[in-house]
Amino acid sequence: MSSSASTSRTDDRFLRIYMNDQLAAAIVWREVARRSAGSNGGTEVGDALGRVGDAIAEDVATFEQIMERLGIPRSPVKSRLAVAAERVGRLKLNGSFRSYSPLSRFVELDFLAMGIDGKKLLWSNLRDLAGLSARLPDIDFDELIRRAQWQRDELEPHRAEAGREVLAGH
Repeated sequence: MSSSASTSRTDDRFLRIYMNDQLAAAIVWREVARRSAGSNGGTEVGDALGRVGDAIAEDVATFEQIMERLGIPRSPVKSRLAVAAERVGRLKLNGSFRSYSPLSRFVELDFLAMGIDGKKLLWSNLRDLAGLSARLPDIDFDELIRRAQWQRDELEPHRAEAGREVLAGH
């Protein structure tokens, strides 16, 4: 086997691992957004979380389609572990034993902001570093990055307000 053939197979293997790891992370963020939207239902932050949660779900579906088109099988184990990790994350201490607290809201919004920032990097990595814009020219990675920025902008005022409320007591 030639060195380039070996490298190509290794690269594909690493891409498969990377994409399955990113899919697992996206599933966690999708589930957090859904749960947080429900916990904040009937409020402006709940409405924003609902819109962003729907957009994150669309991004997960797009990502799964990209994986399918590349012939990258989904790891059912990683997906199940992601859902389990999100459920375990609900058990964290939030300053209120039995109820949803302002700290819960802030932590969830902060976590989602980090995930969305990571998603912008993911789309950029796939476009530029993995060369997927050439392999999948009909996928508009720039638009996916813009969508992620919209999601971030949608949540930011609520994240900042929740942070001020719990961290500075305002």
